[in-house]
Amino acid sequence: MVYLDNSATTPVCPQAAEAALQMMTENFGNPSSLHTLGIRAEESLADTRARLADTIGCTPAEITFTSGGTEANNLAILGAAIARQRRGRHIVVSAIEHASVSAPIERLEQQGFEVTRVLPQADGRILPADVLSACRADTVLVSVMLVNNETGAVFPMDRVAAKIRKIAPLAALHIDAVQAVGKIPVNVKKLDADLLTVSGHKLYAPKGVGALYCRKGVRLTPPSALGGGQEKSLRSGTENTAGIAAFGAALAALPTTAESAAHYSALRQHLLERLNGRSEIRWHLPEDGVPYIVNFSVMGLRSETLIHFLAEREIYLSGGSACSKGHLSPVLTAMGLPAEEIDSALRVSFGKDNTTDDVDKLADALADAIQTLTKRRAL
Repeated sequence: MVYLDNSATTPVCPQAAEAALQMMTENFGNPSSLHTLGIRAEESLADTRARLADTIGCTPAEITFTSGGTEANNLAILGAAIARQRRGRHIVVSAIEHASVSAPIERLEQQGFEVTRVLPQADGRILPADVLSACRADTVLVSVMLVNNETGAVFPMDRVAAKIRKIAPLAALHIDAVQAVGKIPVNVKKLDADLLTVSGHKLYAPKGVGALYCRKGVRLTPPSALGGGQEKSLRSGTENTAGIAAFGAALAALPTTAESAAHYSALRQHLLERLNGRSEIRWHLPEDGVPYIVNFSVMGLRSETLIHFLAEREIYLSGGSACSKGHLSPVLTAMGLPAEEIDSALRVSFGKDNTTDDVDKLADALADAIQTLTKRRAL
């Protein structure tokens, strides 16, 4: 099997699986309980909270565990905007955000907020100057993802945050860092972020666990789900102790970002070398994009057809975001690509265990697909 869809989800690493099993079968207490099993469970949460805080450069108290990136994004977007609505009702967001950001933004728009959506360049980048020009004195929220999940384009929030605050002093700065944490250096202080989202299943932990960094002093309106007041009353409900323990173990098992950069750069370069000679390929490579996400189109063949062809050979990748299946990519559409090129787009997303042999198998299978499927169309 060749798995090249790591931006959709990663396989659970052995360390994470072992940690989850231990929490489910040994330290299974409720972390709110006062007895020994409850204390052990709470200690496990604290360990993961501290490890994630160390990873992104904050204090453990600024970490709120959630069910994943979607809940964290919703909590950040809705919570920050509604908490500030008496001071302003203008939001700035990029036009290429994940659905878990764009959907709550649309909800706020329906409630009377004014939204300015910043369009990308033709290569997928969001320019800092365009974000700045969209900001106003009444802007209460700015949300731009750090690494785009379809193209790998990087937004340099560290270079623009201070300028945003001068123009929009009321604004909370939110960063969806789901595709960045654990792969490239991420430090919330250097980014000057108020809110930052992380997802466990993009980092070799199980699905169903994530986190929101909320800078100390930043106020969020609590969600509608009320209960026992867990996670500082931002996320009531008994914590997913097994998932959170696995999250911590997965973070501990990650290679360094320097090791990851070298590994992914070598894989991407090998992929480019193997496919560059093919006239059917159209690359969608943003300037200074991350090396672990590579987007390209195989002209003349629909991505859905190619995905099934490759899956029959146990090679797995995607045509874009796993959350937008069945629809043309809103990211590539916002980039202004022709519909035919969007409909032929594939996304390769490397993981820590991929090898150049995986790349060779993909390249060989694509060559076979182009030859086989083109002949079928001609008949």
